[in-house]
Amino acid sequence: MNSNENLVSIVIPPPELQAVLNHLQQVSTILKPYLIALTQEERQTIPKMKDKTISFVEKALDYAISNPEFTPPYMNVPELKIDLDAVKDLTTILQQIQPLSSNLNDTEMLSGSEAYVAALTYYNSVKHAAKINVPSAKPIYEDLKKRFEGQGSKDKKE
Repeated sequence: MNSNENLVSIVIPPPELQAVLNHLQQVSTILKPYLIALTQEERQTIPKMKDKTISFVEKALDYAISNPEFTPPYMNVPELKIDLDAVKDLTTILQQIQPLSSNLNDTEMLSGSEAYVAALTYYNSVKHAAKINVPSAKPIYEDLKKRFEGQGSKDKKE
């Protein structure tokens, strides 16, 4: 990808942006009673169910229903079914959201990259102008170089 290419040049009209935000708020409000936030520690320590595990859990549920004599008394088979159904429903939602989230992240990243490269281009131009004592360049350079302070750049020594 050429850093001089401007691949993103979008303007989301304010009414459309507001409509998106309103719909996302609606989705959040609808799902809020059904969602749980885990701590980082919980996320790391709980057993996780992946695609291959789903069929195992489905088979175990089927067997627990058809052969209840092997079900431990402390195991709640109806809750197992509720949990499995929840996984299926949430997976359906995630399959819709994940591509959208990925595209939003990529577009935001590329837009930011293009804006940052353009700002660096301007900064380097001002920096050069300040070095050759172009009037009014130095205060702009002094203000913009604050972004790089503490990063060990040569600008810090100037």
